[in-house]
Amino acid sequence: MKIGIIRCRATENYCPGTTDFKTLALRKGSFASLPEDEELELVGFISCGGCPGKDAVLRARELMRRGAECIAFASCIRQGNPLGFPCPQAENLINAVKRDLGPHIKFLDFTHK
Repeated sequence: MKIGIIRCRATENYCPGTTDFKTLALRKGSFASLPEDEELELVGFISCGGCPGKDAVLRARELMRRGAECIAFASCIRQGNPLGFPCPQAENLINAVKRDLGPHIKFLDFTHK
């Protein structure tokens, strides 16, 4: 399964995505819920575009265009890692992407704990 990860732009200076990539490679966190018989491949890692996250829809479309079958929202969006401050627009951002891409793509609401 091809995975695209959307992250919070505010965390780019603090987090290079190392834990997201490691969690994906080890099938931990939300990636543990994906079918064990499918190889996981990261096709893109991109930010939401910055507050209030309106660019996330366009960026999710681009991840799909590049082959993503699953969009994972990085833990920085909902859980606030590593800043300890979750995105105040997380629900709106995630719901907008889900509405736009529809039910034919899988979504993961976090990457790691």
